[in-house]
Amino acid sequence: MSVNLIGKHEKDSRAARDAVALTLDEMMGKDKDICYLDCDLMGCINTKRLQQHYPDRAFQAGIAEGNAAGVAAGLAATGKKVFFHSFGTFSSRRCYDQIYMSAAYAGLPVHVLASDPGVTAAFNGGTHMPLEDAAMYLSIPDAVVTDPCDYDQLACVTRQLPNITSGVTFTRFPRKDIIRVYGDGSEFPIGKGIVLHETDNDAATIITSGIMVDESLKAWEALAAEGIAVRVIDMFTWKPLDAELVVKAAKETGAIVTAENHNVTCGLGSVVANCLAKNCPTPQEFVGVQDAFGQVGPQNFLMDEYGLRAANITEAVKKAVARK
Repeated sequence: MSVNLIGKHEKDSRAARDAVALTLDEMMGKDKDICYLDCDLMGCINTKRLQQHYPDRAFQAGIAEGNAAGVAAGLAATGKKVFFHSFGTFSSRRCYDQIYMSAAYAGLPVHVLASDPGVTAAFNGGTHMPLEDAAMYLSIPDAVVTDPCDYDQLACVTRQLPNITSGVTFTRFPRKDIIRVYGDGSEFPIGKGIVLHETDNDAATIITSGIMVDESLKAWEALAAEGIAVRVIDMFTWKPLDAELVVKAAKETGAIVTAENHNVTCGLGSVVANCLAKNCPTPQEFVGVQDAFGQVGPQNFLMDEYGLRAANITEAVKKAVARK
């Protein structure tokens, strides 16, 4: 595994959605078994190019996610490698039964792409703000759930998905602005966490993913300035969790903080807590949306409103360390 960490907190000039659109365009040119379904959002995610380049394998299902999920499962049953996209709230709540029964229960590989997770839904508002989307897929047996943090990681994850030939995958990502965390050439094997910072005397470990990776790196810098060393792990795969890495961090640092763009009652923090309870009970603090509904507003406002900032992570680290 090769990772080139940039960590400069600079906005990427590339839109995150193009990591999916351009990667799929390239993949479909090489593999005629790859198909793509969308629910009237090709313009939003820049995948119109797929319909132009591969009209026999890129389909517009309209605003009918349940139907699209059924079609995706049917295509998978014929041996196709199927990617299915809608906004995160619609690719989870709106079509969950069809995904569960037609694809997951049948063991069919359908790769669900969920854009604008959590507060990145921004002005689309509370009705379109998925704060529980990953939880629904975490509850599906054998599902793979990922929350990439930047363009390069999202592209790398997308390239790996066709290799998963049984069961459902769920990938959540913002469509537009994103901070660049990693440099070119980085590789991210699904199921393996990425250690971004560590020392021999770390007082705690921050386990994070998605848009919270950059906030966690800011927290690491702030804590370092106070003389507090912490480990930072990008756990972009929530399921299957890299349990070995979590337990190792817990044993070596003695305190855990999870930071996620999701409801803390049922997301990354819960997965990590379950792992620790079974293997290495450890003080843990949870940074994320504290069991609340979404609302309308710019992403910066929402991150402040729900406590998704480096300052919140820094405070949580100090609380976790005090509980050791």
